[in-house]
Order: sequence, then C-alpha cells, then structure tokens
Amino acid sequence: MSRTYTVETYGCQMNVHDSERIAGLLDEAGFIPAAPDTQADIVVFNTCAVRENADNKLYGNLSFLAPIKKANPAMQIAVGGCLAQKDQAIILKKAPYVDVVFGTHNVGSLPVLLERARIEEESQIEILESLEHFPSTLPARRFSAFSSWVSISVGCNNTCTFCIVPALRGIEKDRPMADVLSEVRALVDQGVIEITLLGQNVNAYGVGLGERGAFATLLEKVAAIDGLERLRFMSPHPRDFTDDVIEVMAKTPVVMPHLHMPLQSGSDSILAAMRRSYRSDRYLGILDRVRSQIPHAMITTDIIVGFPGETEEDFQATLDIATQARFAAAYTYKYSIRPGTPAGIMPNQVPEAIVGERYTRLHEHQQKISLSVNQESIGTTHRIMVTEVEGRRDAAQSRLTGRSEDFRLVHFDNASSARPGDFVDVEITDASAHYLIGRELSHVATRGGDAHARRTAEVSATPGVMLGIPVVKRADL
Repeated sequence: MSRTYTVETYGCQMNVHDSERIAGLLDEAGFIPAAPDTQADIVVFNTCAVRENADNKLYGNLSFLAPIKKANPAMQIAVGGCLAQKDQAIILKKAPYVDVVFGTHNVGSLPVLLERARIEEESQIEILESLEHFPSTLPARRFSAFSSWVSISVGCNNTCTFCIVPALRGIEKDRPMADVLSEVRALVDQGVIEITLLGQNVNAYGVGLGERGAFATLLEKVAAIDGLERLRFMSPHPRDFTDDVIEVMAKTPVVMPHLHMPLQSGSDSILAAMRRSYRSDRYLGILDRVRSQIPHAMITTDIIVGFPGETEEDFQATLDIATQARFAAAYTYKYSIRPGTPAGIMPNQVPEAIVGERYTRLHEHQQKISLSVNQESIGTTHRIMVTEVEGRRDAAQSRLTGRSEDFRLVHFDNASSARPGDFVDVEITDASAHYLIGRELSHVATRGGDAHARRTAEVSATPGVMLGIPVVKRADL
C-alpha cells in the first residue's frame, strides 16, 4: 500500500509554488496525498523565515507531532524552505525526531533523503549553499488545472536591512527567456488560461543576463501565446520599475490591470534605514504613471509597521501615503527581529505595545480605504474567472467565488452552472473591504473549465484530492 503525504506551506507565493514541486516529487516517488482529516505517513513543512511568527508556527506544529511520531516511528517528518536553510541543525536540536532537513536549493533531494533516513534510521540534513538546477526542471503537482505560477528568477540582489531572503535563497538567478516561454506554452496546451510570473524582484529580470528591459519584452512574448487569457506578475520593486512595463500593461489586454507594489513605509527616513533605494515621491510617481495609462488598475501593497527608529511622525507618513495612494488592499505586518539582518541589531527598537497599537491603527485606516475603493465598483461589470464553487459543483444557484481582472475577490450566485476555470460577466451590486458581491450577467465556458473537468475525472479516485488540488495548507503570516 502506498504511503501518504501532506505538505504544509508557510509564506509567499514562491513557497507555495515550491510546494507544488515537493508534491510532484513525492507523487513521482510513489506516494499519494493523504485524505482529509487523516494522519499522513509523511508530513513536509515548507517554511518561511521572513517573520518570527513563521518560526513559532513551525515549532508549535512540530511539538504537536512529537507524540504522534513517538507512537508511530515509521511516520516521517521533513522540514524544508527558508527556515530550514537558516536554522539547519537548530531544528534537530529543538525537534530531534525530525527525519529530514533540506534547504531552498535542493528541493529535488527530498525523496532520496526520506528513503535514506528510513533505511539508516537517522536524521538527514542536506543544505546546499547555491542553486545547481532551476526548480522548474522538477515535476510538479499543480494546485489548479486552469491557473499556474511560472518562476522567472530565484534569489534577490537587494540588501533590505529587514530581510533575510537574499542570504537564504542566494543572489538573483534569471531563467532563460526561451525556457519561460516553453513552460508557459506547455501549460497552456494543458488547459491553463492564467499565468502568474514569479520572482523576488520580477522587474529586475534580465539584468543578470545583460538584457535591461527584458521583463517588458518577456511580458509581451508571454502575452502573445495563443490560448492564454490572463497574465499577472509579482512582485516588482519600485527601484527597478520602468515605464516600458507600464506601456506593455496598458496596450496588452492579456496583462491584467493589477499591480502589487511593496511600499514598506511611507517615511523617507525609514525607507533609507530599510535600504529600500527609493523614496515616497518616486513610489507615488510610479502609481501616477500607472493610473494615467491604466485608469482602472488596482494597486495593492505590503507595509511593515514598527521598523527600528520609527517615530509617530514616520508612522503618520505611512498613513498619509496610504490615503493618497488609495490601495485596494495592503498586506500589513508587524516588524519582528530577524537574526542575521542589519535591522536586528539596530538601536531604537520600537516597543511591542507601540507596534501593536500602530498596526491596529493602520489596519483600520486601510479597511476604510479598501471599502471606499470597492464601493466605487458598484454598478460596474467585471469578467470574473471562477475559482471556487460552494456546495455541489453541478448545483444551480450555488455560490461562486472568483477573481476580477484587477485581482479582487468576487462572490456571486451561480445562475448557469459555471465551473472553476470559466469566465462569468458579473455586475457588482455590493462591496465590503475584502470582496465584491455581484449578480451573473453571462457565462463563458473556457478551455480552462474543460481541462478542469478532465482533471477532476482523472483524480476523482485519488485519496486526498478535491478538484485536482492536493492537501497542501497555506499558513498566512
């Protein structure tokens, strides 16, 4: 009987995409996804090291598994990702019952390490310091039949003082454009209709290849692939964001009108301390140029509250930028010390109580802005790509959830038995800070919907798979 597995993912989209590779490798090795609410034979944690909360989640979950592992020594536990790259042997000191620790550069070694740990009855640690093979050469179990991520680079050349990612994932390594285009074509041939290009800093793509402006060219070439309906990307860095990307977004219907542009702080002095290499006027200038050419574009962002030395005046500057920028959404985080980063040893660390109070204020402030932005859409029509059906998939009048062109979440009643991967034209009738509500106007079945139906039939007999999606959990930070 085949052994079962589950993968728990913490962190960013890059990690979620890596988990697709982990699941694909385990599938290829003969393991199968665990059924819901059952204990898997193999538990893999794909970790994040950006914030302290991710550390706490991992070690809390490892403690939970300790008695289960003691009662069933044949169960295996593996820890990979950024935290594994950072902590390495520390993980085994805190949880000696972990079987495998693997890093960000050697995901492909996991099946071998699991087998070696089983045979030798000894924990295995394998951490490579640099990437040997681009991860897209590995097999993958996609979490969706109609939407997919495609990595265009790994690593990062920036030196933000709060971030440990460059130390863990290495310097930026760009993937040849021909390889990216080949993967996208293969995915589209399989029924994928939406692609999101991924990188720690996507708009720096090509610099390492000596091809400045390559990202705009890549967007044009990917968008031109026949059968691709939607193209997205994340995340760009304001320092490298250029007007040629805006021009491609404006003139290319396949490139969706959504820009996720991390701000981090509205204070120029804090941006300097963060070593972010841009200031608020440049950031706002980018947004102005985007909106002048793409008036309907939605802007989302990341903001850190409580960076060392942040004063009330600095924090007020962040609130002011949020007001001026009118973000559709902001992913806000409390600053936490990351050992090994310059910010971790900076003086004037902000007391936790003040950080918490500012975080609450920013959250409430942004909620009002998001609600106002979303309410402006009432009465407008959007083409929604269905991502989820509540209740039975064939039930008329069931509730559908999907994404608009500008990446907002939309809920509406299913008037025509639409399926995930289909497009539905929806009139927006109501709004909250987090989503839109609408009514269906018309329904267009797509190749993505057909592929999704085929994929569903193929996996319907596989334990732990629902609509082609393996048992992989995303832990928000």
